Amino acid sequence: MLEEPENPETGDGTQPDTNVSPRPGHGRNGAEAFGGAQTVDIAHQKLTHGDRCPECGKGNVYGQKEPKVLVRIVGQAPLAATVYSLERLRCGACGQVFTAQEPEGVGPEKYDETAAAMIAQLKYGSGTPFYRLEKLQGQLGIPLPAATQWEVVEEAAELVKPARNELIRQAAQGEVVHNDDTSMKVLKLEREPGDERTGVFTSGIVSTGQGQKIALYFTGRQHAGENIADVLKQRAKDLSPVIQMCDALSRNVPKLPSGVEILVANCLAHGRRQFVEVVQNFPEECRHVLEMLGEVYRYDAEARDGALTAEERLRFHKERSGPVMEQLHGWLEAQFAERKTEPNSGLGKATTYLLRHWKALTTFLREAGAPLDNNLCERALKRAVLHRKNALFYRTLHGAEVGDLFMTLIHTCQLCGANSFDYLTELQRHARELTANPAEWMPWNYRQTLEPPGV
Repeated sequence: MLEEPENPETGDGTQPDTNVSPRPGHGRNGAEAFGGAQTVDIAHQKLTHGDRCPECGKGNVYGQKEPKVLVRIVGQAPLAATVYSLERLRCGACGQVFTAQEPEGVGPEKYDETAAAMIAQLKYGSGTPFYRLEKLQGQLGIPLPAATQWEVVEEAAELVKPARNELIRQAAQGEVVHNDDTSMKVLKLEREPGDERTGVFTSGIVSTGQGQKIALYFTGRQHAGENIADVLKQRAKDLSPVIQMCDALSRNVPKLPSGVEILVANCLAHGRRQFVEVVQNFPEECRHVLEMLGEVYRYDAEARDGALTAEERLRFHKERSGPVMEQLHGWLEAQFAERKTEPNSGLGKATTYLLRHWKALTTFLREAGAPLDNNLCERALKRAVLHRKNALFYRTLHGAEVGDLFMTLIHTCQLCGANSFDYLTELQRHARELTANPAEWMPWNYRQTLEPPGV
C-alpha cells in the first residue's frame, strides 16, 4: 500500500494547505456559479512553474490545471457612490484658479449606465418600489430620491427602446405564442370618448421559436387578444399559422385581418385547476380526472427529457396520450349521459368546461409543437403581479410603458439565461450601435456582438 505524503499541498512552501469541508448546508454554490463576480488571479508568492521542490529538493513543481478557489462575498449598498475631491489652487497675483484633473474614466454624468441598469433591475425585475429603495439608500448614507430614480430610468428607457421594438418584431415570427392578462392600476389614464371599459390590464405574451423565448408586456385598456393582434401585424406573410396558447376566455383570442391565421390551443392546466378546486366535495371523481391528466403530463415530461423534436413529440403523444384523452372524454360524457353528475354542481361545471373546449384543449394531439398549458405565460405575468403587490400602481400610462419596456428586456434575459444587469448596461453604452442594428443586440447574441469570434 502506497503511503500518502504528510503535507501533499503547501501554501507558501512551508505551511500545509488546509481545505476543510464546510458544514452540511453551507457553501452550496461552487465558484462556477458566481458568473458575475470579479476574478483575481494570484500567483504563488515564492514558486514558479519548473522550480525545484522546496520540500523534497528532488523534483520540480508544475502548475496545476485547476487552481484552488476561494469565494469571498462583501455587502454594499445597491447603488454605491464615489466622491472625488479635486484640489484647487489660486494665483495670489492674477486670481487664476487651477483645478486638478478628474481621474481617467470618470464620466460627465452623475448617474452612469450601471446606476440606471440597477434601478431598473430592482424596480421592474425584483419589484422594489422607488420609495423603498429611497429609504434603503438613505439609511446607507447614499441618498437616492424616488423622483431621481424615475428620471434616471425614464432617460435610459429611451436609449434601449430599439431593443424592445426588435423583440416585438422577432416575437411576431414565433412558432408558438402564449398570452394572458392580469389586472393593473394606472392612476392617471385618459380614456377616449365613448370608451365604456373600466378595467386596466397588463398583458403578458411569451413567444417561442428558433430555440429562443421572448417575453412581452403591455399595460393599458386593451385585452391580451388585442395586444397579440397588434404584435402579429408584424408577422411575415409566408410563415405558417402560429399556435396560440391561452385560456378559454374570448378576450384572449385576437381578431385578425383576413389572410392571417392562428391555431388556438387552450390551457389544460386551467381545466385541471377546476377539478382541484372541488376535490373536497367530489374526491373520487376528481381523483380519477387528475390521475388521467397526470399521465398526460408524465408523457410530456418524458418527451421533454428525451429531447424529442416537435414531430417526434407529436407522434409520441398520439401513441401514449391519445388513448388516455379519449378514455377521459368518454368518462366525462358519461357523467351527464348517465346522470351521474348534476350539471350545475362544481363537478358539473368543471366537466362542462373540458367538454366545451375539448378541441382546443387537445391541440397538442394534432399540431406539432403545441404545448399542454399556458404556464410559461403565467410565470411571466408574476413579474407584473409582483410590481402590483409592492408598488400598487403606475402613476401614468407613460410610466406603465417604461415599466413594460424594462420587464420585457429583463424577463427575456431570464428566459435566455442572460445577465439582465449587464445587458441593460451594455445597451446604454452602445445606444448608437443598437439603433443602427438592433437585431445584433438581443439578449442571446449581444455578447458575441461585443466580443466577435477570433478577436
